[in-house]
Formats: sequence, C-alpha cells, structure tokens
Amino acid sequence: MRRFLDLLERFDWTLLTAAVTLAAVGIVAIYGIGTSHDPIDFFTFYKQLAVTVIGLAIVFGMILFDYRQLRAFSFFLYLAGAALLVLVLFIGRTIHSTQGWFRFGALSFQPVEIAKIILTIYLAAFFVRQGRRRLGWRAFLFSAVATLIYVGLVLLQPDFGSAMILLATWGVMTLFAGLPRRAWIVLPVVLLMIGSLLWTVGLKPYQRDRILTFLNPQTDTRGASYNATQARIAIGSGGWFGKGIGEGSQARLRFLPEAATDFIFAVLGEELGLVGLTVVLCLFFLVLYRYVRIAYESEDDFAALLLIGLAAVFLIHMIVNAGMNLGVMPITGIPLPFLSAAASYLLVAFFSISLAESVAVRRRGTALE
Repeated sequence: MRRFLDLLERFDWTLLTAAVTLAAVGIVAIYGIGTSHDPIDFFTFYKQLAVTVIGLAIVFGMILFDYRQLRAFSFFLYLAGAALLVLVLFIGRTIHSTQGWFRFGALSFQPVEIAKIILTIYLAAFFVRQGRRRLGWRAFLFSAVATLIYVGLVLLQPDFGSAMILLATWGVMTLFAGLPRRAWIVLPVVLLMIGSLLWTVGLKPYQRDRILTFLNPQTDTRGASYNATQARIAIGSGGWFGKGIGEGSQARLRFLPEAATDFIFAVLGEELGLVGLTVVLCLFFLVLYRYVRIAYESEDDFAALLLIGLAAVFLIHMIVNAGMNLGVMPITGIPLPFLSAAASYLLVAFFSISLAESVAVRRRGTALE
C-alpha cells in the first residue's frame, strides 16, 4: 500500500484529468443521443459509463506494472497480436461489411484496436535495439515488413481506416528513430505503388465510392456522401455556443447516422458549438502535450519512442475522425478517442494512458529505487 501511495505522488494528474474530462464529455453527449430515441434508449450510455470506470481501474492498477517489462516480451506480444488478427478472419463477426469483431454475448471486441498498441510496443523495442544511430536500410525494411503483415491482415477484414493508422504510426516512429539516408526519395515511390495496388485490388467497391464521393461530394448527396453532408450541416448549425446537450436536430431527428460513434464530433459541434469544440480540441492537445513531455523527461529511449508512437495513434485518430466529419477526409469509421461509443477503443485508449502513467512515475527525478 505504501508503494502504491508513493507512486500516486508521482502520477501525472494533468494527463489523467484531461482524458477523464474528454470521456465525461462523450458520456454526456451519448446520454443526449439516448434521450432522442423513441423509446428512450440508455444502453449505449450505460455501456460507455461502465467501460470508462473499467478504464480508470486499469490506469490505477497499471502504475504498479513496470512498462520496461514490455520490451523483453515485445516479440511475443507481436505474435499474439498477429494471431488475433488471423483468428478474427475465421471466427469474427461481420459488422458494417467488416469482419473485425469477436462477440461475447452482448459484448464485442475489435482486436485491431489492441493490435495498434502491440505494434507500437514492438516497433519501439525494435528501434531501440538499433541504438541511437540512424536506422540502416535493413532495419528500416524489417520494421516495414513487420508493419505490413499487420496492415495486410487488417485489410483482409477489410478495415481500411485502421490499416492506414497502423501504417501512419510506423511512419511517425521511423521518423523519430531516424530514417535511412535518401529515404525521402524512395518512400514516395513506394507509397505510390502501394496506393495503386490498394486501389485496384485492396479496396472494396463501397470503400472506393467513399473516396470518390469525398473528392466530389456533390455527385451523390443522398447516397455515398449523405453521412458527410449531414455531418457538415450539424457542425455548421451549432454556431458559437451550440443548441445544448440532446437538442441537436441532426442527431435527434436521425438525419445523422452513427451519431454516437463515427459522427460524435458532429454531434458535439451542433450541441456545444464552435466554443465547445475548441475546448475539446484543447483537451486533446493537452493529452498529446503530456505524452511528449513525459517522453522528453524519461531517461529511457524505449519509453520515449513508445510514448511518441502512442501519441501518434491518438493524433491520427483525432485528425481522421474530425477530418471526415468536416468533409476534408474520406469516411473510414475511425472513432474519436475517449468520446465515440466504441468500447474496444475506449478501453485501449485508457490502457494507453496507463502505459504513459507507468512511464511518468518512473521518469527522471521521480523513479522509486
């Protein structure tokens, strides 16, 4: 007990407070969406609240765990993550044309969400083993292959959005690890080839439709571009201070589909307005700032790269979700961290916070001997 209390004194309360505040905003917004149903439906609200409580328990429980142990088991974690991604292709449940969920009674879990964390851990451990020198081409290509195995398995579901997040996270981490010489010349060519291959054989017709309607949203406002159009209407109608929780007409009148999940950003825009959205975005950037700060203060290169990777996952999720709500990015079904009613990712997000806190209580000048 004494050790636990000592660790709490070194806890990064700013990080946790920002994350919990975001989760609370999401819970209130989901409650408002529930009141708009006829009859009133609070199942998603109670589920989000329960998962948040479990997430907080994970955060406080994990500070007793030394994150450095993950480095020794990173390869076995990588294999376990790959096994989950393979298994879901055979016994997973299909939702919205994606076979990416394990179903346990009334509960479901998306293994790709934990795969994002596992890949980050594996890459951080791998890059640290290369030392502080610039990555060689051999190490660079090996990390790319390890990432592409996960990406390929996720595309088979198919889940294009999550696959791109895995690839983008690898890109950010290799940038911080030190790209090989002349990589800036080679990478654009490789990415162009991969993009062409994905477009021709990797994407389903409905995924190509989403990209085409994103490029020209006026072609099918009642079909493929309907969701994006309604999201922009919702955000625009919110004005400066919004209409109030549960008063958003787009969600209440069911014009905005998937209001509690993919388009929670639009719901917040309509109900909280520009001022409310600005506060939410400031909370996100506070979370990201604390990740970077903890990484900077850590004496451990593995911890620093791990937190940079975890911060990248948060940042990419935020950019993609906000972008598709604003109509500047294709719709990919990526949840907004802490806010969307996506239990799998909410648990993983709190697990990510717990890893950051595990580093925080052991960083320079705070570690217990």
